[in-house]
Amino acid sequence: MRRANLTLEDLTDDDSEVDLGSIRTASAFDTGRSRSSLSLSFDLPPSSPAISLKSAFGSPSSPDLIRVLRPSALSRSQTLPRVPQTEIKPRRGSSGIEGLDVDDDVLAKIRRWILGVAIVDFDIDSGPVVNGIFPPLFLLPEESENIAFLSFPDSLQFDQGSQNHSFRIREHQLSISSEKRPAPIDGYIYGFSHFSQRRDPTSKRGYEQRSLVFLTHHPYPALFSSLSSIFGPLFSAHGLPMLETACHNIATWSDPTPGATVELGFLGSVLQVELPHCTDEQQLTECDPKSHILASSSPFFPPPVLLFEASLSHLWSIWECVVLCEPILIFGTSPSQTSQAIWWLRDLLRPIPTAGDIRPYFTIHDRDHSALVNKLPPKSGLLLGVTNPFFERSCLHWPHILSLGRRIPPNTATKNTSTVAPGPSPGWKTKVHKRYISKDHVLLKQLESACRGIEQERMSASWALRRHFYSRSNELLIPLTRYLNTLIPTPSEVAGHQRNSRSGPLRLKPFNTSAFFASLKVHGSTLPFRSTSKRKYFYERWLKTPSFGLWLAQQEQIVQGVLKQSLDTTS
Repeated sequence: MRRANLTLEDLTDDDSEVDLGSIRTASAFDTGRSRSSLSLSFDLPPSSPAISLKSAFGSPSSPDLIRVLRPSALSRSQTLPRVPQTEIKPRRGSSGIEGLDVDDDVLAKIRRWILGVAIVDFDIDSGPVVNGIFPPLFLLPEESENIAFLSFPDSLQFDQGSQNHSFRIREHQLSISSEKRPAPIDGYIYGFSHFSQRRDPTSKRGYEQRSLVFLTHHPYPALFSSLSSIFGPLFSAHGLPMLETACHNIATWSDPTPGATVELGFLGSVLQVELPHCTDEQQLTECDPKSHILASSSPFFPPPVLLFEASLSHLWSIWECVVLCEPILIFGTSPSQTSQAIWWLRDLLRPIPTAGDIRPYFTIHDRDHSALVNKLPPKSGLLLGVTNPFFERSCLHWPHILSLGRRIPPNTATKNTSTVAPGPSPGWKTKVHKRYISKDHVLLKQLESACRGIEQERMSASWALRRHFYSRSNELLIPLTRYLNTLIPTPSEVAGHQRNSRSGPLRLKPFNTSAFFASLKVHGSTLPFRSTSKRKYFYERWLKTPSFGLWLAQQEQIVQGVLKQSLDTTS
């Protein structure tokens, strides 16, 4: 049996160092094939079809489960029987988590999905402190401190209440067993926090502030935000039994297989979850996000279109800046706002890979603060979500600032200055960017109307916005995939390679920029550029981005794999 251990002092023996200047690319699954991959004359594995939803169902083992629609041919995991609803109050300064045990086989199953659930409390002397993690997880003191500060908002958002947000921290390279800490996937740990604040007369501050944080290696914001929103209120009401039950529920889940649609039982609910084939896949199934979760998408509540209300007419410029790996400072009134917005922008980029660092929520206490925020030009592709007005002053030299929320009418801002949030006023501010592509004015009117409408209209507009930029990301790649198809070895070249046993592996011919632009001039692009000169300049810029380099490497890997398979079949 493994026993949780709250002591972090014994973790300081490791002298591992991290190069803060290096930025690794997030890619949980690098072998999957995105929808925009090359159209080859070989048989590639087809992408999974859209799941059809059928009639509602009940759970034979847990009749109390919430009834939701069930897709056909799903993997099924049931929730375990509920533990007695006994409220356990943690003693002051401790979470009580050290009394929980977990078997090694259960631990291994839990770790397929999460690293652990952290309980973070506010200490009057030390600030936010990790009071325990279950299952027990090896963390360096600096990692624990990073998680603690990022799990709390920078400033109070309400008198009493709760909110969910997410963050991403760089993971240290450690030489320890996988039982203490699973091996990294993309070099980052993702945190999904449920922060709550309620009045407590026994506290010196008059409030109890606590965050419950799912720590994971999987960049699945929609999934883990849903888990956090279910778990947080139940833990607040019933204490540690909910934590133990939640982890045992997760242990019953099937493996997180790329491309699978699974049914996950969790604390009396059943979640239908669609996992992407790879990190850069577009999850296009249009569904009710409450009953069918697209794991890698941004959370859909509140409707994302509201985040960009003050910048609706600039969304095409914002998309271009994200594609061109331009650094953007994203300012919001809460971590919930910034994390949802950054995951949304990352989602709109698919199937183009992200080559820069993304931080859904970032504070001055982050260990990477001096590396990411300094007097030097910001790093390429950096998306930084902040709420502290300090960043407005320290990032004056950044080229782009996106401030989330509704535009404040000038007369309102002057008359009610006490109600205006600190920081830049909502809207899009850029020093250098000039738009290349045309806006969709029909969609823009729909978005503007939806922001004044009801919830259903806002959700519908959010889906329309998502489809629109998914389409534009695909259209951007069409001229490139067309040209790359000319670089694939011909059947005669393949046959010649088979006869020459000394030749190396078959691969794409080298990418030639001049040849690509000649092809672009002849065939054009379906992406509606404002002029042919702007089209040429846009592609010239994109071919110089690290994102293009990653995309090209992925296509070469796909082609080389298919060619090898073809040779193996014919030999």
